[in-house]
Amino acid sequence: METVAACMGAYADVLDPANTPRWIVCGLLHDFDYEKHPTREEHPYVGVKHLDSLGVDEEIRDAILGHADYTGTPRQTPMARALFAVDELSGFIVACSKVRPEGIETLAPKSVKKKLKDKSFAAAVSRGDIATGIEELAPLMHELGVSDFDQTAHIQTCIDAIRNEKERLGL
Repeated sequence: METVAACMGAYADVLDPANTPRWIVCGLLHDFDYEKHPTREEHPYVGVKHLDSLGVDEEIRDAILGHADYTGTPRQTPMARALFAVDELSGFIVACSKVRPEGIETLAPKSVKKKLKDKSFAAAVSRGDIATGIEELAPLMHELGVSDFDQTAHIQTCIDAIRNEKERLGL
């Protein structure tokens, strides 16, 4: 959740700078119920219901629902699209960094893309979700004039966000 939060902060700085702290909170909260409620019947529904009872705003709750494709919740806001786009990738980047002698320090998108092709590496990570996330985020980035936004740019943004927090994250 911490690496997702770091990546959410990086995208908030571009897509919604006035609300960066809210985006980081969204990243921190998105899987808080998963350990106790890991099934499709419960996650993220149990967590979102609890967040609602605490007064957490609808945009964050909808983004959390939308990060689980099976909920059928459309990802209509930049926050929701970013959360979906960084969720699987951030964990994958951590896995990539853990098999490198220099860790996250010298990790490059080229290495991550190579590992994405290896279906046995971090096999539980949905490559389809990563691709869909990039496809959904690209129009927002292009609207902001980031014409070269693609898989490589997205991976680099997430690597940089995680690298910037490496000490705190224990990487």
